[in-house]
Amino acid sequence: MSAARAFAPIVAVLWGLLLPAAPSFAADEPAAAAPAPTPATAPAPAGASDPRAEAEAAVMAAQKAAITGPHEIALRDQAVLQMPAKFAYIPAEESRRLLKAMGNQPGDNLLGMIVPDAGGEEGEDASWIVVMEYVDSGHIKEDDAKEWNADELLKSLREGTEQGNEERRKLGMGELQVLRWIEPPTYSADTHRLVWSAATKDKSEPGDTPRGVNYNTYALGREGYVSLNLVTGYDTIEKEKPVARQLLAALQFKEGRRYTDFTESTDRIAEYGLAALVGGIAAKKLGLLAVIAAFALKFAKVIGVAAIAALGIGAKFFGRKKKDDDSAS
Repeated sequence: MSAARAFAPIVAVLWGLLLPAAPSFAADEPAAAAPAPTPATAPAPAGASDPRAEAEAAVMAAQKAAITGPHEIALRDQAVLQMPAKFAYIPAEESRRLLKAMGNQPGDNLLGMIVPDAGGEEGEDASWIVVMEYVDSGHIKEDDAKEWNADELLKSLREGTEQGNEERRKLGMGELQVLRWIEPPTYSADTHRLVWSAATKDKSEPGDTPRGVNYNTYALGREGYVSLNLVTGYDTIEKEKPVARQLLAALQFKEGRRYTDFTESTDRIAEYGLAALVGGIAAKKLGLLAVIAAFALKFAKVIGVAAIAALGIGAKFFGRKKKDDDSAS
């Protein structure tokens, strides 16, 4: 398969996520120590003040830098992702630029993104991305997982989100409402992996059906944790859950960096426990869920038609949309 053919579905997926209202990913969680540095984002090209031009350039840069699976992805000096076939990795620098074009403000914890590499029927209808981060939090104790209560964690998540609504109002963003669990928090003490997902919506929207979902997975290590945040639609989350779990299973910490390598006499312990990845810190993760939606609603008509046509992928995206529109009429 040619590189152009292999990468075309990646571009289509990225543009598809710019058009509909979708949830965003969080800025970095607070860390007790400064995270390892990542390469500086390349300066935006001339005309970057034009949202359409910058978004188009960001997508094309991501396409050029994308690495298709199967491939071993080094996650700094901490872990390795054995990325399977039909996936593609966008490095941190290009991911940061792309997220900024979507209206987000990613921090230094960003490791990059995973997107579908279609190459076949499975990727043709895929509409998800996975944002990867490493947080140098210190060693997170897992004791509270033995006693936590899903109802209490949901209450904490709701309360934290309500507190964050004040900041969202200042930023001109819609206020968020946490509705219910899509998947209650589950933690495996054997593998030191955490998975959870909550349904959220913009308070201004009628009804109680979310428009997008963040499916959160975490792998704990000796000095911090890697998070893989799957972003997809509410109507596709059940179909896409295996994607997140497959990637989580493909991630392993390096020898000496594993959770079980922790030495209490020398290693730093995190200032928060495991429940904070579902409660307090998670509420901050939800804090920017509306950013991409706001960006898409504001610029979809400006960016979408012209840019997708220029990239030569209009047939795939608009062909499917037209079919949907025809069936609805």
